[in-house]
Amino acid sequence: MSERAAHISYLKRCIEVSRMARLSGNTPFGAILADAEGEIVLEQGNIEITESNCTGHAERTLMEKASKSYTKEQLWRSVLYTTAEPCAMCAGSIYWGNVGTVVYGISEKRLAELTGDDDQSYAGPALPHRVRARAQVYSSNRAVSGG
Repeated sequence: MSERAAHISYLKRCIEVSRMARLSGNTPFGAILADAEGEIVLEQGNIEITESNCTGHAERTLMEKASKSYTKEQLWRSVLYTTAEPCAMCAGSIYWGNVGTVVYGISEKRLAELTGDDDQSYAGPALPHRVRARAQVYSSNRAVSGG
Protein backbone atom coordinates (compact mmCIF):
# COMPACT_ATOMS: atom_id res chain seq x y z
CA MET A 1 0.00 0.00 0.00
CA SER A 2 1.38 3.43 -0.90
CA GLU A 3 1.91 6.08 1.76
CA ARG A 4 -0.94 8.12 0.27
CA ALA A 5 -3.31 5.14 0.32
CA ALA A 6 -2.35 4.45 3.94
CA HIS A 7 -3.07 8.08 4.89
CA ILE A 8 -6.47 7.88 3.25
CA SER A 9 -7.25 4.63 5.05
CA TYR A 10 -6.42 6.16 8.42
CA LEU A 11 -8.44 9.29 7.61
CA LYS A 12 -11.43 7.12 6.77
CA ARG A 13 -11.10 5.59 10.23
CA CYS A 14 -11.05 9.13 11.68
CA ILE A 15 -14.33 9.80 9.89
CA GLU A 16 -15.83 6.69 11.51
CA VAL A 17 -14.63 7.92 14.92
CA SER A 18 -16.17 11.32 14.18
CA ARG A 19 -19.48 9.65 13.32
CA MET A 20 -19.43 7.89 16.69
CA ALA A 21 -18.79 11.25 18.37
CA ARG A 22 -21.79 12.74 16.57
CA LEU A 23 -24.01 9.78 17.53
CA SER A 24 -23.06 10.32 21.16
CA GLY A 25 -24.13 13.98 20.98
CA ASN A 26 -20.84 15.71 20.22
CA THR A 27 -19.52 17.59 17.24
CA PRO A 28 -18.31 15.22 14.51
CA PHE A 29 -14.55 15.26 14.85
CA GLY A 30 -12.25 12.31 15.34
CA ALA A 31 -8.56 11.60 15.76
CA ILE A 32 -6.38 8.52 15.83
CA LEU A 33 -2.75 7.89 16.67
CA ALA A 34 -0.72 5.37 14.68
CA ASP A 35 2.62 4.21 16.05
CA ALA A 36 5.85 3.85 14.06
CA GLU A 37 4.70 0.46 12.75
CA GLY A 38 1.39 1.87 11.57
CA GLU A 39 -0.73 0.24 14.28
CA ILE A 40 -3.61 2.36 15.56
CA VAL A 41 -2.89 2.72 19.27
CA LEU A 42 -5.47 5.37 20.24
CA GLU A 43 -8.77 6.67 18.90
CA GLN A 44 -10.71 9.64 20.20
CA GLY A 45 -13.83 11.54 19.22
CA ASN A 46 -14.87 14.94 20.49
CA ILE A 47 -16.28 14.92 24.03
CA GLU A 48 -16.78 18.67 24.39
CA ILE A 49 -20.59 18.65 24.62
CA THR A 50 -21.35 15.45 26.51
CA GLU A 51 -18.56 15.99 29.05
CA SER A 52 -19.18 19.77 29.35
CA ASN A 53 -15.49 20.21 28.66
CA CYS A 54 -14.47 23.18 26.55
CA THR A 55 -11.12 21.49 25.89
CA GLY A 56 -12.72 18.19 24.87
CA HIS A 57 -11.60 18.31 21.25
CA ALA A 58 -10.61 14.95 19.80
CA GLU A 59 -6.95 15.80 19.23
CA ARG A 60 -6.34 17.40 22.64
CA THR A 61 -8.08 14.59 24.49
CA LEU A 62 -6.15 12.00 22.46
CA MET A 63 -2.88 13.80 23.26
CA GLU A 64 -3.67 13.79 26.97
CA LYS A 65 -4.04 10.01 26.83
CA ALA A 66 -1.01 9.59 24.56
CA SER A 67 1.30 11.61 26.79
CA LYS A 68 0.40 9.35 29.73
CA SER A 69 1.05 6.16 27.77
CA TYR A 70 3.98 6.85 25.42
CA THR A 71 7.39 8.49 25.62
CA LYS A 72 8.20 11.64 23.67
CA GLU A 73 10.46 9.53 21.46
CA GLN A 74 7.62 7.13 20.66
CA LEU A 75 5.28 10.04 19.93
CA TRP A 76 7.84 11.65 17.63
CA ARG A 77 7.75 8.51 15.49
CA SER A 78 3.93 8.40 15.54
CA VAL A 79 1.39 9.96 13.20
CA LEU A 80 -1.72 11.74 14.44
CA TYR A 81 -4.58 11.61 11.96
CA THR A 82 -7.56 13.90 12.36
CA THR A 83 -10.68 14.77 10.44
CA ALA A 84 -9.91 18.51 10.39
CA GLU A 85 -6.88 20.75 10.71
CA PRO A 86 -6.18 21.12 14.43
CA CYS A 87 -7.24 24.35 16.14
CA ALA A 88 -4.68 26.39 18.10
CA MET A 89 -5.41 24.51 21.34
CA CYS A 90 -5.06 21.10 19.72
CA ALA A 91 -1.96 22.14 17.75
CA GLY A 92 -0.42 23.19 21.06
CA SER A 93 -1.10 19.81 22.66
CA ILE A 94 0.34 18.03 19.61
CA TYR A 95 3.41 20.27 19.71
CA TRP A 96 4.05 19.79 23.43
CA GLY A 97 3.29 16.09 23.14
CA ASN A 98 6.03 15.83 20.51
CA VAL A 99 4.07 14.07 17.76
CA GLY A 100 6.23 14.11 14.66
CA THR A 101 3.61 14.04 11.91
CA VAL A 102 0.01 15.22 11.58
CA VAL A 103 -2.31 14.33 8.71
CA TYR A 104 -5.70 16.02 8.47
CA GLY A 105 -8.65 15.60 6.17
CA ILE A 106 -9.93 19.16 5.78
CA SER A 107 -8.39 22.57 6.35
CA GLU A 108 -9.77 25.04 8.91
CA LYS A 109 -10.51 27.41 6.06
CA ARG A 110 -12.60 24.83 4.20
CA LEU A 111 -14.35 23.81 7.42
CA ALA A 112 -15.33 27.45 8.00
CA GLU A 113 -16.63 27.68 4.42
CA LEU A 114 -18.79 24.58 4.97
CA THR A 115 -20.11 25.45 8.43
CA GLY A 116 -20.52 29.20 8.12
CA ASP A 117 -21.57 30.91 11.33
CA ASP A 118 -22.03 27.72 13.36
CA ASP A 119 -21.11 28.43 17.00
CA GLN A 120 -19.27 25.11 17.27
CA SER A 121 -16.93 25.93 14.40
CA TYR A 122 -14.10 28.36 14.98
CA ALA A 123 -11.32 28.71 12.50
CA GLY A 124 -8.77 30.60 14.56
CA PRO A 125 -5.41 32.02 13.61
CA ALA A 126 -2.87 29.72 12.05
CA LEU A 127 0.02 29.17 14.44
CA PRO A 128 3.54 28.09 13.53
CA HIS A 129 4.52 24.72 14.91
CA ARG A 130 7.27 22.19 14.37
CA VAL A 131 5.20 19.14 13.54
CA ARG A 132 5.40 17.98 9.96
CA ALA A 133 1.87 18.29 8.66
CA ARG A 134 0.52 16.70 5.53
CA ALA A 135 -2.13 19.01 4.22
CA GLN A 136 -5.53 17.82 3.21
CA VAL A 137 -5.18 14.43 1.54
CA TYR A 138 -8.80 13.34 1.59
CA SER A 139 -11.85 15.34 0.61
CA SER A 140 -15.31 14.61 -0.71
CA ASN A 141 -14.64 10.90 -1.23
CA ARG A 142 -11.60 11.48 -3.41
CA ALA A 143 -7.92 11.96 -2.82
CA VAL A 144 -6.38 15.37 -3.39
CA SER A 145 -2.83 16.67 -3.32
CA GLY A 146 -1.04 16.67 0.00
CA GLY A 147 1.78 18.87 1.24
